[in-house]
Amino acid sequence: MSATAPARPFRTVLRLHRTALIVWGAFVAGLIGRLVWLDEITVDAVRAAEAECSRGPWGCVDVIEALDFSQPLEQVGFLVHHGFLAVAAFAGGALIGRELESGTARLAWTQGVTPARWLAAKLLVPALVLTAGGTALVLVFRRVWAANRDLVVLADGWASADVFVARGPATVAYALCALAVGTLTALLLRRALPALAVSATAVWLLGAVLERHRARLWPAEALPAHEEFALPDSAWRLEAAGTGHPTAYHPASHFWPLHLVETGLVLAVAVVAAVAAFAVLRRRTA
Repeated sequence: MSATAPARPFRTVLRLHRTALIVWGAFVAGLIGRLVWLDEITVDAVRAAEAECSRGPWGCVDVIEALDFSQPLEQVGFLVHHGFLAVAAFAGGALIGRELESGTARLAWTQGVTPARWLAAKLLVPALVLTAGGTALVLVFRRVWAANRDLVVLADGWASADVFVARGPATVAYALCALAVGTLTALLLRRALPALAVSATAVWLLGAVLERHRARLWPAEALPAHEEFALPDSAWRLEAAGTGHPTAYHPASHFWPLHLVETGLVLAVAVVAAVAAFAVLRRRTA
């Protein structure tokens, strides 16, 4: 009995939320399939069109052909980046809020599962699934981006908000943070629909604030105003302080420092929210 008891709440989470797990798996598989299609099919068609155009009597506008690859890739990046909003809604609504509102959680606590174990299972199972799926998406997105960088037509390049998050572990960090924030919100409100709305809004605001201040997460480089033309195309140029002032920018090498600092901040929020969730649950079940 003791050997199987610890696994019971984890199996229960899998059983109760198998539909959400299937939807998440389909989401990950669909985006990976789209990325593979872009890399294996679309890229060949775009490069063939460019080659044919270059042999013609008129000049070839590479940007037009590249958009056939760049725009779908940017759309995938948008979905990878903003998937955490759905995670927050799920955690606040179905995962925690609905069970508290319906009384299912209290019933589980009378069946030999302590509130702490119940919440640990509720957090751990989705966290593992989100980490695995998010990591797979990031690895494939990074591979497709790097292999076809010359076809990516974005005004901000690597600093584009969606691409910036989709190319690294911040994708997973935002998902885990959304899970923790959604859980905390549901425990505080104990109503599914309000918790769903508040959770999604809270993590959206967090993402918006970090995006707005992203350039400040690592010291920028500077060039004298008269040397602006020397900035490489891959640089992220920041707002100029005024005429005659040095030009501030982030070179492409600053991607990882900026990205990892943001990832650390998001994970810190996730840890605080998770600890607070256990504290709220303990106080309300004491």
